Amino acid sequence: MNETPGLIVLKPVFHNNIWGGRRLEQFGYEIPDGPVGECWGISAHPHGDCEVVGGPFDGMTLSQLWDEHHELFEGAKGDRFPLLIKILDAYDDLSIQVHPDDAYACEHENGSLGKHECWYVLDCHEQGHIIVGQHAHSREEFAQMVKENRWYDMENFVPIQKGDFFDIKPGTVHAILGATLILETQQSSDVTYRVYDYDRKQADGTLRELHLEKAMDVIDYDAQAPTSGKVTAPEVDGVTKLMSCKYFDVLRVRVDKDDPRILAQDHPFMCLSVVEGEGGTITTAAGTWQVRKGSHLVAPFGCGDLRLEGDMTLICSYV
Repeated sequence: MNETPGLIVLKPVFHNNIWGGRRLEQFGYEIPDGPVGECWGISAHPHGDCEVVGGPFDGMTLSQLWDEHHELFEGAKGDRFPLLIKILDAYDDLSIQVHPDDAYACEHENGSLGKHECWYVLDCHEQGHIIVGQHAHSREEFAQMVKENRWYDMENFVPIQKGDFFDIKPGTVHAILGATLILETQQSSDVTYRVYDYDRKQADGTLRELHLEKAMDVIDYDAQAPTSGKVTAPEVDGVTKLMSCKYFDVLRVRVDKDDPRILAQDHPFMCLSVVEGEGGTITTAAGTWQVRKGSHLVAPFGCGDLRLEGDMTLICSYV
């Protein structure tokens, strides 16, 4: 291995979903047949562990790198790679759902992490909406509204447009609705409690499982529901900090072909996903990598600053 580590290029993992479509092909991916809802672009989770493409670690999984070459993530804590980066193609509505925090997930889901996530809207219908938050003020009120099928009264619908951003904390009832394409940054967890799934049937004629009791355990009934996802944070030299929490920070980085960017990488690692544009190059002290829309990479500890050139928008995150 070079004294200065190079970028880690990852091969995405795809999942078929009842609500998925075919728009992930727009990123140049070869996706499975049928409705495909999820591209796990950067993941070391057992349900989708991405393989390294090229370089000295070619063919290894991200979880193997975390366990066997932790010097690449020096300073990062925990027993697993902590983040999971997805692109979601919601051709149809996702279920109305909620995620637990670390404490509840650890106790009730075999030691899993909780799931704090956030969404960057890549594309949506002109009159698009999503659900973030709900209007019941207690478990009892929520249960009564469920019993009476008062979903429209309960859920908080928010209009969306391309470029919006939403912080989805554990305990937040939410649903991505149809015709929406989203980049999701989240803790490395696959725990979802479905509240309602529109009584739709799977291919085998069965209904998907609901998890109402656990959902009502973890819902934050005091959370204030948002009215907009408009990004108000300033853009400085092409970089906008979309959010910061105890699990991750998320940046949007815009690069113009006539104006290269230098992005500091002084973290244990940085996740990089190219989500718009024609692509370009990322150069470090160890070399230059060609990237395009749909590329997912990890910039490891000690790789140095990143020089970004081309026409592209990236979503970047770090712990």
